[in-house]
Amino acid sequence: MNEVVVVGAGAAGATTAESLRRQGYEGRLTLVGAEPHLPYDRPPLSKQILTGRWEPDRVRLRAPETYDRLGIDLRPGSAATRLDRTGRAVECADGSRLHADAVVVATGVRPRRLPCTDDPGRLGAPDGLHVLRTLDDALGLREALLGGPRLVVAGAGLLGTEVAVAARTLGADVTLVCPAPLPLLDLLGRQAADLVSATHRDLGLRVRRGRATAVAAARGTVTGVRLADGTLLPADVVLVAAGSLPNTEWLHGSGVPVEDGVVCDVLCAAEPGVWAAGDVANRCDPRTRRRHRLEHRTHATEQAVAVARNILAGTRARPFTPLRSFWTDQHDLKVQVFGDITGTDRCSIVEGSPAERKFTAVYCAGDRVLGAVAVNMPREAQRLRTAVETGALHTAGPSRPTTAGASDA
Repeated sequence: MNEVVVVGAGAAGATTAESLRRQGYEGRLTLVGAEPHLPYDRPPLSKQILTGRWEPDRVRLRAPETYDRLGIDLRPGSAATRLDRTGRAVECADGSRLHADAVVVATGVRPRRLPCTDDPGRLGAPDGLHVLRTLDDALGLREALLGGPRLVVAGAGLLGTEVAVAARTLGADVTLVCPAPLPLLDLLGRQAADLVSATHRDLGLRVRRGRATAVAAARGTVTGVRLADGTLLPADVVLVAAGSLPNTEWLHGSGVPVEDGVVCDVLCAAEPGVWAAGDVANRCDPRTRRRHRLEHRTHATEQAVAVARNILAGTRARPFTPLRSFWTDQHDLKVQVFGDITGTDRCSIVEGSPAERKFTAVYCAGDRVLGAVAVNMPREAQRLRTAVETGALHTAGPSRPTTAGASDA
């Protein structure tokens, strides 16, 4: 193998390229990115960048000279437009055609958008309407939040809640639209979700139960968010955080299987010579037997390392069997999750308590641990990882059942 092209210069793509070099690959290596920036980290966008605590240069994954030192031909601002598998080439928006013995698809996702009701015939998005995926998105939203505007966040997942908290610290009047009984309930479980919700209330953050269906605007400026029941929530600024769509359009006609992302096997291979890593990869989880995409930073890095290893391993390639894990910062709460709490029937507190604002908990199905949550206990969280990996409750330490079972999640 003499030429590898990695398409997508986020965490998954950049880590794949770097790992190929560190694992001994000596051929030509090209890293193609749609954005004009050097590869950067996305989790700080909704926190440190949005609040202004960090400047943009601080989110870079590597210094510019690192790519030169590793012999990586980095091409920012040059999105891939087509994969020619017959000709073994990637075609780019700048007109270049890159030969590739192997292609890694790490193109990530883009935000879903809500329909906008505006003046008939008006083109383009109205002023005040935002999404958050890129560094430029974060900087634009940060500027829009100056002066304490009314912000409505349409979506109460990890991104939506983190932005809502950051915006409150900046002085914005924030309403969070949540279709579930509590924000993050399905991801964190009842105990942690209750604690997060109490923190939101203490910050003066309003949570409105409902489903956002459209963004309202007049004369080219947002006026609010429309809910399914017809309610209009007034707003000066709107952030749509209603999920994502995988960036796979450029693969149309290539023969690479696409269904809610790039469909790949346990080795992360989609087709001979084509691999997938990061948010765009749709693979079967050996632990749950469910096929899905995982949009978590830790997973992107782990999968990228595995893809690099398997590209070079040939017939010695090994299945990628990660433990799902992610974290979120909600004001003064650091919440870490391991495994999957859905489908569990019992929750036990291992250490601490929600009343102390720090605790660890395990979620079980029968006698087997399937998931775990740690709040403000990062050191103790590592024992939870072991408990979920082994499925054994005793590895997490002594526990006590809670009054609210995991089925609440």
